[in-house]
Amino acid sequence: MNEWARVSSASLAGQVALVTGSGRGLGRAIASRLAELGADVAVHDISESAPAQFGEEKSLTGLAERLAAQLGVRTTAVLGDIADEAQVAAMVAATEQALGPISILINCAGGDIGAAGGKPNPNGALDISLADTQAIINRNFIGTMLVCRAVMPGMAARNEGSVINFGSLNGHRAVTSEVVYGCMKAAIVHYTRCLAMEMRPHGVRVNVVSPGPTMSARFLATRTTDPAMMAAGPNLDRYATPEEVAGVVAFLAGPDSRFVSGQVVRIDGAAGLYPA
Repeated sequence: MNEWARVSSASLAGQVALVTGSGRGLGRAIASRLAELGADVAVHDISESAPAQFGEEKSLTGLAERLAAQLGVRTTAVLGDIADEAQVAAMVAATEQALGPISILINCAGGDIGAAGGKPNPNGALDISLADTQAIINRNFIGTMLVCRAVMPGMAARNEGSVINFGSLNGHRAVTSEVVYGCMKAAIVHYTRCLAMEMRPHGVRVNVVSPGPTMSARFLATRTTDPAMMAAGPNLDRYATPEEVAGVVAFLAGPDSRFVSGQVVRIDGAAGLYPA
């Protein structure tokens, strides 16, 4: 077996991953998948109790402890508001103190969540409130930028690392609701391309995934769903599962994608076939 073949078949053992927003939903599925592949994982949320909101875990620390016990990897739980630069610096420092330098960064935290904590109402292009607009900007674009700024200089200094940011199907198409959210996801897509160009000389890969509707616990609890879209299997005319999103993220985080950077991967079962 040659050197490249050995690299291709390697797991994520020896890697340290920080997954923002991983107390629940897609982030939780991603953290679990990276840990299954052998990465040491820092799980993150804005509060210790956030994972219990939709019944996924009792606590963030409980999630970290469960992953460590079940999968034999090192884990830690870190708290912080990703829109607060000082809190981001503290959670990155806590991760690296507990686990070592971060080599995989997944910016999953975000969402169409307004100033009061729920979905904005109204939520159109002209009627969304300024407070909700600012909250969505902070929760998505600013938060992603601040975490990248805190983690990626270390990756560049070590000439290695993989960063996966989160876009959305709504960041690629016109919508009449969730407009600001879609705009921020579009901004993250372009920011990712710019980061990939800037990091290219340093060997740090930066990609973005844009999922369509996905059956996370929050999605199922807060949306009116179509029963016909719930059946998993080879049919593509359905909602995605969190595990399907996690599998794509794990590929982009690992050695099999070692020459992939600056790319957008839409995880939507071809629901949005558009040119760019």
